[in-house]
Amino acid sequence: MSSLVSFTIADAPPKRLDKALARDVPEAASLSRSRLAKLLESGAVQVNGTVVRDQKAKVAAGDAIEIDVPVAADSHIGPEDIPLDILFEDDDLLVVNKPAGMVVHPAPGSPSGTLVNALLHHFGDNLAGVGGEKRPGIVHRIDKDTSGILVVAKTDAAHHGLAKQFEAHTVERKYTALVYGIPDANDPRLRGVKGVSFERGNIMKITTQLARHRTDRQRQAVLFNGGRHAVTRSRIVETFGNPEVLTRIECWLETGRTHQIRVHMTHAGHGLVGDPTYGGRRKLPQKAVSEAAHVAIRDFPRQALHAAVLGFEHPISLENMRFEAPLPEDLTELLRAISA
Repeated sequence: MSSLVSFTIADAPPKRLDKALARDVPEAASLSRSRLAKLLESGAVQVNGTVVRDQKAKVAAGDAIEIDVPVAADSHIGPEDIPLDILFEDDDLLVVNKPAGMVVHPAPGSPSGTLVNALLHHFGDNLAGVGGEKRPGIVHRIDKDTSGILVVAKTDAAHHGLAKQFEAHTVERKYTALVYGIPDANDPRLRGVKGVSFERGNIMKITTQLARHRTDRQRQAVLFNGGRHAVTRSRIVETFGNPEVLTRIECWLETGRTHQIRVHMTHAGHGLVGDPTYGGRRKLPQKAVSEAAHVAIRDFPRQALHAAVLGFEHPISLENMRFEAPLPEDLTELLRAISA
């Protein structure tokens, strides 16, 4: 089974067929560039009644386009009955509070027990599918050991609309983190860290490029030439210790790169407590916090990071939506221990 998408190439089209299709395909069809490329490759695109597979084929204004879009196929990923903390759901999308320890999407090292496995069980047959497959549309991810909010698309239209917002950096994303030290504008050391600046209200701004580390493929590295542009802002929420040695911060992202907050805060000299990848195991002055706090920090098993707020425009209804997830129990207990 399939559906037919028909339209005409408008005036002054790009020289390449793939670019002309991306420009002129009806928005209601919700076909992304990558989906169009796959449909071209499979022979699903006709130009003036002739099947064309070449993405670089020439195209002219007035050419008649027909795209045979097959019904979404079943996913190769198996559903698993795993409890979910669902904050919102309608026919187009779902907002979920992911626990720490759960991988978002199956990968060679994590073939099951993921958020996608759980979502496939939750949706059952009530899933239109994304990208030609009956699967949830993962628009953004958070690390396995980071807790917090994710939005997931249930249809191509929702996936397309959400992806555009993430690409345009219009999505509100705020995180809570516990870091070593005090990231304050009055610290003279921070003035000498390349890429670190301060805005009004003691807001720290970190601007660098990020790319995969040359020798450790599990890590990201800060660059100033090459890589991908990344901007993180943070502010102090509260400090802990006597003298002060730990800070609870609120971070928000202008971009959303892999490990962005973790690698940026480490670059600034304020790594996250518990972060196993970026050195979150520092020794604090013995008398700065209680013995119970030392133990709680030492034994905290993950990076102290929680995706607390997510705000976006609903891709179909255009309603402004904003969700908050309270701190999980492990972070709450850690903050209680270091406050005592």
